[in-house]
Amino acid sequence: MRKTIILILLTLTTTGYSQFTKSMFSKDPIINLETWQKQRLYFGYYLGFNSYDFKIDYKTVGPDIQVKKTTGFNVGVVADLRLHEYINLRFEPGLYYTKRDLYYPNPEFTSKTDYLREVNSTYINFPLLLKFSSLRTGNVRPYLLGGVSSTLNLSSNSKSIDDNLEQRFRVKPWTMNYELGFGIDFFSEYFIFSPSIRGSFGINDELIRDKDPNSPWTSNIESIKSRAILINFTFH
Repeated sequence: MRKTIILILLTLTTTGYSQFTKSMFSKDPIINLETWQKQRLYFGYYLGFNSYDFKIDYKTVGPDIQVKKTTGFNVGVVADLRLHEYINLRFEPGLYYTKRDLYYPNPEFTSKTDYLREVNSTYINFPLLLKFSSLRTGNVRPYLLGGVSSTLNLSSNSKSIDDNLEQRFRVKPWTMNYELGFGIDFFSEYFIFSPSIRGSFGINDELIRDKDPNSPWTSNIESIKSRAILINFTFH
């Protein structure tokens, strides 16, 4: 019985994959959703992953602070406004969660509470992007993305009176970024599946300095800026 069920599932999977391949990549595919992107305005949603880092510039040369990255997640919505046959304006507000660990190389730090700062970030990101699409080939249409975003960090600790002396790492709540990336629209029978990858690069310094101007945690830092790789899977 188990072998029969497995055989049925394999048959269905193979058939579905064969139909998908034929629909997307065959020499003469059936054109799906032919007029969908001719709409003036349409909507969607996305799920995805992120990997955030810090770009740290220093006032004087010395040992670098080590940044340990983790994989976070993204979820959000998309509003797409058609400006031209090949150009769209996209607004993609979303909730991003990520975590970074900062390891300070100061030899005077012997305790974990001194040399380690765990930076948990919950962002609400507001990207405004231009989408430049190529000519559609069958049910496939590659595109490039570029624009700016404003990000609110809900975990910034910016209102805290404590600083690193009390194990509290603080950053500014709002940052500006520019974003660049690319993706592909796949037109299925019922929806558009659009995987994309892009980089996000912080423009302004995020760090809130400690009250002590000679703080071993912040005194030698010229600027800290976030940068990230974002992988999103969008459905329209």
